[in-house]
Amino acid sequence: MPTSLKIRTPEEAVARIAYLSSDVIISVQAAQSIESEFSSHLRRYAGRRDKSLVAADNDGVPDIQTVRHNADPLLSVFTPIRNGKLVSVTTSSSILVSSVPHLYRLASLPVVIHVALRPVHYPDYLSITSIRNSGFTFLQSETLQEAQDLALTAHALAIKSGKGVIHFFDAGSSAQDNHIPFENSDVVSAILNLDLVKLYQANKIGGSSIYADNGRIATITETPAQSLPNTATGVENIPILPTDITADVPSKDSSVDSKSEREGSVMSKESASSATTVEPAPTVRPVTSDDIYKFVSTIWTQLQQSVGRSYAPFQYSGPLNAEDALFIFGSGVGAFAQAIDEAKAGDVYAKSGIITVRLYRPWLGSKLVEAIPKSIKRLAVLEQVRKKTTKWGPSLLDLLTTLKSGPGGGVETIIGYQLGYIAPETVQQALRGVFQNLRSKKPIQNLEVGNADGPTESLEAYKLTQPKVEHAYMKILDQIFGQRLYLANALGSNNAGISSIIASTPEFGFGALLARKEHRQRFVGEIQKASMSNEFITESPKNWLAKWAANANDDKKINELADDIIARLETDGSPLSQALLAKKGLFRKESSWLIGSDAWAYDLGNSGIHHVIASGEDVNMLIIDSTPYSERNAADATRRKKDIGLYAMNFGNAYVASVAVYSSYTQVLQAMIEADQFNGPSVVVAYLPYFKENDSPLTVLQETKKAVDLGYWPLYRWNPQNEGRGESNFSLDSERIKNELKDFLARDNHLTQLMKRHPKFSPNLSEDYGSEIRTLQKRKARDALDDLIACLLGAPLTIIFASDNGNAEALANRLYNRGKARGLKAIVMPMEDYPIEDLPTEQNLIAITSTAGQGEFPQNGRTFWEAIRNNIELDLATVNYSVFALGDSHYWPRKEDKHYYNKPGKDLDRIMANLGGKRLVEVGLGDDQDPDGYETGYQNWEPHIWQALGVDKVEGLPEEEPPITNEDIKLASNFLRGTIQEGLDDHTTGAISASDQQLTKFHGTYMQDDRDLRDERKAQGLEPAYSFMIRCRLPGGVSTPKQWIQMDDVSNDFGNETMKLTTRQTFQFHGVVKGKLKSAMRGINKALMTTIAACGDVNRNVMCSSSPTTSEYHREVYKCSQKISDHLLPSTTAYHEIWLKDENDKKTLVAGDAVQDFEPLYGPTYLPRKFKITIAIPPHNDTDVYAHDIGLISIKGRDGNLIGFNLLAGGGMGVTHNNKKTYPRTGSMLGYVSKEEVHIACEKVMLIQRDNGDRKNRKHARLKYTIDDMGLDVFRSKVEEIWGQKFEKPKPFKFQSNIDTFGWQKDENGLSHFTFFIENGRVEDTSDFPMKTGLREIAKIHKGEFRLTGNQHLILSNVADGDLPTMKEMMAKYKLDNYQFSGLRLSSSACVAFPTCGLAMAESERYLPELITKLEGVIEENGMRQDSIVMRMTGCPNGCARPWLAEVAFVGKAYGAYNMYLGGGYHGQRLNKLYRSSIKEDEILEIMKPLLKKYSLEREEGEHFGDFCIRIGIIKETTEGKTFHDDVAEEESDEE
Repeated sequence: MPTSLKIRTPEEAVARIAYLSSDVIISVQAAQSIESEFSSHLRRYAGRRDKSLVAADNDGVPDIQTVRHNADPLLSVFTPIRNGKLVSVTTSSSILVSSVPHLYRLASLPVVIHVALRPVHYPDYLSITSIRNSGFTFLQSETLQEAQDLALTAHALAIKSGKGVIHFFDAGSSAQDNHIPFENSDVVSAILNLDLVKLYQANKIGGSSIYADNGRIATITETPAQSLPNTATGVENIPILPTDITADVPSKDSSVDSKSEREGSVMSKESASSATTVEPAPTVRPVTSDDIYKFVSTIWTQLQQSVGRSYAPFQYSGPLNAEDALFIFGSGVGAFAQAIDEAKAGDVYAKSGIITVRLYRPWLGSKLVEAIPKSIKRLAVLEQVRKKTTKWGPSLLDLLTTLKSGPGGGVETIIGYQLGYIAPETVQQALRGVFQNLRSKKPIQNLEVGNADGPTESLEAYKLTQPKVEHAYMKILDQIFGQRLYLANALGSNNAGISSIIASTPEFGFGALLARKEHRQRFVGEIQKASMSNEFITESPKNWLAKWAANANDDKKINELADDIIARLETDGSPLSQALLAKKGLFRKESSWLIGSDAWAYDLGNSGIHHVIASGEDVNMLIIDSTPYSERNAADATRRKKDIGLYAMNFGNAYVASVAVYSSYTQVLQAMIEADQFNGPSVVVAYLPYFKENDSPLTVLQETKKAVDLGYWPLYRWNPQNEGRGESNFSLDSERIKNELKDFLARDNHLTQLMKRHPKFSPNLSEDYGSEIRTLQKRKARDALDDLIACLLGAPLTIIFASDNGNAEALANRLYNRGKARGLKAIVMPMEDYPIEDLPTEQNLIAITSTAGQGEFPQNGRTFWEAIRNNIELDLATVNYSVFALGDSHYWPRKEDKHYYNKPGKDLDRIMANLGGKRLVEVGLGDDQDPDGYETGYQNWEPHIWQALGVDKVEGLPEEEPPITNEDIKLASNFLRGTIQEGLDDHTTGAISASDQQLTKFHGTYMQDDRDLRDERKAQGLEPAYSFMIRCRLPGGVSTPKQWIQMDDVSNDFGNETMKLTTRQTFQFHGVVKGKLKSAMRGINKALMTTIAACGDVNRNVMCSSSPTTSEYHREVYKCSQKISDHLLPSTTAYHEIWLKDENDKKTLVAGDAVQDFEPLYGPTYLPRKFKITIAIPPHNDTDVYAHDIGLISIKGRDGNLIGFNLLAGGGMGVTHNNKKTYPRTGSMLGYVSKEEVHIACEKVMLIQRDNGDRKNRKHARLKYTIDDMGLDVFRSKVEEIWGQKFEKPKPFKFQSNIDTFGWQKDENGLSHFTFFIENGRVEDTSDFPMKTGLREIAKIHKGEFRLTGNQHLILSNVADGDLPTMKEMMAKYKLDNYQFSGLRLSSSACVAFPTCGLAMAESERYLPELITKLEGVIEENGMRQDSIVMRMTGCPNGCARPWLAEVAFVGKAYGAYNMYLGGGYHGQRLNKLYRSSIKEDEILEIMKPLLKKYSLEREEGEHFGDFCIRIGIIKETTEGKTFHDDVAEEESDEE
């Protein structure tokens, strides 16, 4: 090669290496006709027939395959690489993120992907960091010379390791580099190791599916005689030529431009192959990160010895005594290096170093430590990652992990920056900003450096366009159908609020077609009504409309009538005529089409076909396949679309045609007409082969002729409805047919005989096909059309709903079913799914809406409301409507807020009337305060609807089945099995069925979704972000250190990496997706814990006071909690069957306990409602003993040991806002019971509730209502009757508090206990407080136990004096020794609420800390920092954080609005009472600040806040649950 020729760009350098090192190169381009920076060079080499060093076929010339960037390009890698071909890919970074599924499968195959980062001039490295964990090895080059050397490194490394390698670079960074010589082919050959190349090429992995390699791992073979690994392979069981690798490669000083970095040696020698070696036997193991490093070190050593250039995983340049350095993961390293080299002595960045990465993954932290001089104290991390998905950049996290958690030398400060676009003239300014912040006393993280938006870029090459050659089919469609043609996903169509890319997808088009179909169905009803109307000026339109309506299902007839009807409506000129003319396009039967194309709608493949055909909708699909015929494409099944026709025919209900416009134009016309006439889904697969989008017609014609003539693309038509007419389903329009189609036809019963008689499919066969088939098949035509028409004669009724809790949706569905039963053509849908433009075309519309927030529409009705509320263009003059609204007249008790009652329904009724709509019936109002709730108003409203529609006299209506209740679900569940297993096996959704959601509660898990993401996911057409909450059963709240670690593992491996310590003393996990649910359950079981009965209508987790100062006594009481829990545990085996089967499908028993498949205590329907038991150890009521169905107060004997319990019954916290039939209740004293009998007494109380609790009304089903309905004395006597014993008189006791005591305490045995403050029970790591990590590290060395408290905190229990110093040191290290918070904060508690709880009406856990912060100022000012005030917050009135017992409580009523309660007992013995309703933060602060100040000034000695509020008359005392709603401070008004 002449030495005067030089390489000018990194893309050229990479293209040359890839060409020399590959059998197949996948060239990813914006379009076939648009060259990439790589492809122009590759095509030039191939055009000259330059030979590759490795290509085994095609005379040594690599096969270069061009794939569009939006056509799933990495799919093309699988077939050649499985067939022993070395494959490389040249691409921009635009494809990487969307190719993640393929990357994971390709990671263990020796593919090399060369990536030019985009956009040009300011690339986004997010495309690299997003896939860094895909299993690939990542190499980064920055200079032109490095691009050549590291491209070669990538190919050699892939061959040696058997793993995929991604080599990425920013071409702009080397734009000013000097040109470099061409590569030395001898060096390339030596480094590639052609012997290994031949071994790989001689073997095939096999398989035809891209999923065949799932679970495949690149391996390495080594023999016992070798101390170091030899070369690896990506193909199993292939003998390898071992290569000894010297691992000791010492590091030297280096510079950014790749001067000398490492020196070392590598010795390669051949050894006997495994075929001739008897001993020692080789072993095979997976390739590790250490292996990758050794391989790459070998390659770089060879490079250094051959060409004198050295590389290392990390490159450092700058003074060896520098104290400051930059770690740069982005472009412009050279500009920074130059500025530092030219810095003046006084510049803040003078004498600084620069670190860059060459081997990005695997991340070798030890090599980074080696590369950084020990003098470096401060490190600035510059990352060019736009749209970060986490608070901290990925490189910053890498460095923090390496340097802060390991031997990181002297680096003390690591600060992250977001690197924007740096213009050359602003480099020095940027450096000053970086280093000034880095050296400040309190440097700021995440500062932006440079322009985050970057320079203006042109992305025209990647815009969606339809190639000109494809216009042929568009023209034919237009020619045939003219005004009737409707392309649902046409490029460039105007769809408000929808991007052109989304609007061009077949999925969007299919949805648009369905909506359009419903639109036309409503139009037919309008015509029927108009044909009988007296609103026309002339009589002529009525007759013509009647004709049209009578033939509405005859496409030919209505098309013939359309022009006449339109002419007469135009002549008439009445308002009704004008309204119909506004939709005159619907008088004709539209020919609706979806278009799929490799170039701009590639994803209409088999999955899209399945979706459309399975729907059975009358939709036509035109799928253009542009793949030219060749042996390569014929063999690559993963890349072909030509089998879509065969796929569609297998459904049996679709019209299918295979056409080619450049082979038979007439056949295309015939197929499109037949597809349009076919009543059902149609698929026309159209062939249009081209290599480039601007290929000449001649080229397309030649390729088409070859494909059709050879049978690669047969022309045919398949019409399954021909069978009913006694005709052949299949018509072959070309001479030859491919084997796959022939096999299908042979299997098809209708054509088997014909296939035997005509195996060659001669041309004559296609000419006489119809008559031949008629002689073979004698079948009667099906006559179902009349029945179908008869079903469509009723008046239309459209029902839309907006529903938050399901009530409005249930009413809408009930109305829909009753409407259908009365012969109406009813449809029902959420308001959010209703196309607002169809509103004027409705004939009869019913809207049902509930009320959310402060008189707001529910979430699934807001978009509809926003679209209609200020719309002045809608004309509803022909629309009959009615609205039914659901609300609570007492929900907003203040007079000024009364207008919120049923506001959405009233507002909608008003707007509809203002737009000209005609009320069928006056607005109906459902009120939760009525005797039957909203049903009272609904039962009055519905009959008027049927009367207005003329269907109130219909006889013979079917009986309606009663709604399914929880009792029905339990009874039919076969002891809690239901269809849970089937739901877990359904991978099409992240959810489970509604009935199973009720049953999984018994198994300890609730289905939830992330409510923060609901709107966004809905906008994207995705289902909610479903996940599951898992709650453990942990009697007494005692956990071993090992169990703590195991629970931590469960949260990390299966949940959202946090744990919630609940108010019931147990662990709770959130964010567990369905696919991980079973694994999480097994992880909990492995810890000898369970989740069964942690939720559901059973006895739940039994609580017990933590009592750290009396450990021996606590142990006695704790054993009773375990005994009660075990005694009342459900006996079904369903839990074990569903969650704990081992690999052999054998039941794995929890902690070895045997179970039986019946319920001796619960029966098949279990309890009417949940059942809770707690134990309190006086003087601490830290478990809220009065709040539970059974509250046990432990009684200590004279000897200090436990003798028994006072038993309270009937406590409960659940309430419904403004429903005075529901109320919280404190437990009533039944009497004393010995410790030996306590579990039996609990059982008998539970059994009385089982048999007498209200199973018809779940809001009245708790034990508290049973006792109040029955009377306490009667209830006690019933318990004693079945128990056979009587309660003794209660023993004396005294409570002093119900909060936790924080800090260190000693027990009677001299052991220490420390109570951690865990705010609201959330255990997580933050950048400021690594709580979760700290607790895990403590658990690793702790010898005692952990106790979870009922106030959501944690006690480190039983620490011996000898272990105290170590524990205190660990606690200080992780900031866990801090409990110096205000008494108000230490006494607070909150439930989870948003974003995961489906019942939440307002924030709780995320908001209470903020509210307390805003109150702490006044507390500090008034000297009350240490004073305990019990404050609790919940997101709804169900009472999970037991708010009704707090001295001050806030209960969510709407987003940002709370009911405020005052006067609860400090000891947890007295309920509070409503003080203010529906107040927001400003009102809360206006009330609380002066009240707290008043308390500080006027309280009596030892007086608690709740008692103070009652004494001064701010609130009345609540004496029992039944008076909870009496004498509230803010009386409810009944005025509107």
